[in-house]
Amino acid sequence: MMDRVKVKSNQTKPLDEFLEAHDYLVERMTDQVYKVSRLQELPVFVQVDEDSVYFEADLGNVSEYATEALYFKMLDLNTEILPVSLGVDTTNPNDPRLVLVESREHKNLDENELLSVFNAIEIATDKVEALLAEYVK
Repeated sequence: MMDRVKVKSNQTKPLDEFLEAHDYLVERMTDQVYKVSRLQELPVFVQVDEDSVYFEADLGNVSEYATEALYFKMLDLNTEILPVSLGVDTTNPNDPRLVLVESREHKNLDENELLSVFNAIEIATDKVEALLAEYVK
């Protein structure tokens, strides 16, 4: 009977403490960037600025198998992996990275909203990996 009673929590905790309490490993990379991971999942890099939290999962270098057909299929896949977006990070032009990204304002970030981002990235990663399996040999 007790499991039918649901309690909504309104505690305020630092992001790293909250994630660690939910079985994520949190590693501080810089003052604004954290690497968040859990068993058998790709790490998610979390960048915090004044107003937003930016989430990114690096799926690897895309230049070896990039074709027009793949880019079209990745663009089409974006409609299936909402709220996460698939993109190419060209910060380093010699190492274009295929990434999954999401961002949220952190002023009123709810615990369920935050956890749903990580779940969405995990689901999107599986869908992208299935697509890439057709191109990566």
